[in-house]
Amino acid sequence: MVERLSHRKLYNLPDTIANLSCGITSQVSGLFMRIFAIGVYEVLYAHFAFFTWEKTWVYWLLLFLLIDFAYYWAHRMSHEINLFWGGHVVHHQSEEYNLSVALRQSSFQVIWTFAFSLPIALLGFDTLDFAFISALNTLYQFWIHTETINKMGWLEYIFNTPSHHRVHHGRNPKYIDKNHAGSLIIWDKMFGTFQAEEERPTYGITKPLNSWNAVWANFSHYADMGKELKQIPSWSDKIKYLFKKPGWLPQSMGGYRPAPAIDISTYKKYNPSYPVRLNYYVLFQYLICLGVTGFFLFRQKEFSMGEKIMAATLISIWVVNCGVLFEQKVWVRTAEWLRIFAFTGIAIVLTYLVRYQYMDMVLAYFTD
Repeated sequence: MVERLSHRKLYNLPDTIANLSCGITSQVSGLFMRIFAIGVYEVLYAHFAFFTWEKTWVYWLLLFLLIDFAYYWAHRMSHEINLFWGGHVVHHQSEEYNLSVALRQSSFQVIWTFAFSLPIALLGFDTLDFAFISALNTLYQFWIHTETINKMGWLEYIFNTPSHHRVHHGRNPKYIDKNHAGSLIIWDKMFGTFQAEEERPTYGITKPLNSWNAVWANFSHYADMGKELKQIPSWSDKIKYLFKKPGWLPQSMGGYRPAPAIDISTYKKYNPSYPVRLNYYVLFQYLICLGVTGFFLFRQKEFSMGEKIMAATLISIWVVNCGVLFEQKVWVRTAEWLRIFAFTGIAIVLTYLVRYQYMDMVLAYFTD
């Protein structure tokens, strides 16, 4: 509705599908990774906390500030350490900037960033309270992914706003690695990473992904790292490459590669052509996928680990096909037919098993 009223093209269907697909793969993989992260936090809190707190307003204010502070450093290091960037780059790959981008999350970021919050456990802040405030911090960041809100007056001095976060998503050289804030922009101003929005940013990453494949989006940077690691001769430089800023190479290979300038006159977003009718097919399939994924996530406690892995794999295949269909790859039509037949067979088997179990329950009721 905002798009129509403003007469601006804010959303692109294939890009939006890809953003949501990265969100789905992140949520599905999070069933395995976030449990580990929260588990480590709980162990530290339960057995090694230095303090105990009365839950007054001071407790909640300190917890909010500590979580936001930890988020700032985790986020900043995700931009400044090559290995960590591979777990965060997914969020920056979209060349659009809208609410769907907020949902575009990596499946691997938690591996590199969860440790930044562990000192909060040692300070004695309850695990559930930590999870609750962290969720609120994440929720706050949803609405700032928009181009429809301009600068917001005095709020710009304290809070992260759409203007500040647009800078963060810009690939313009002066916007790179700026405004890492979660909820409060004060950390960027304190530690020298603040940049006010001047011209509107060009969004995306310096080496565009040029794909709507949600799984490839999570592995592409690591694939590039693997190629470059093979070319680096010394082991010491290989280690440095992992922990230096993205773009770093040893001097013998040319040294650091800064973000290139953007020529607006020649820049074009990734947008391969495809039949318009494909929009309806993919949208229909995607709505079913969202329903199945929602059911799985809400009922995941009822599944065994093996069943969770199988479900995660099937959902990942589904969202990959939905994205790659727009790219008109040669293999994707075959892959989609195989997916349809396989999923239909699985649905029939599951229906039979559920019905059989239900009949057993009815028979047991009348024969007891």
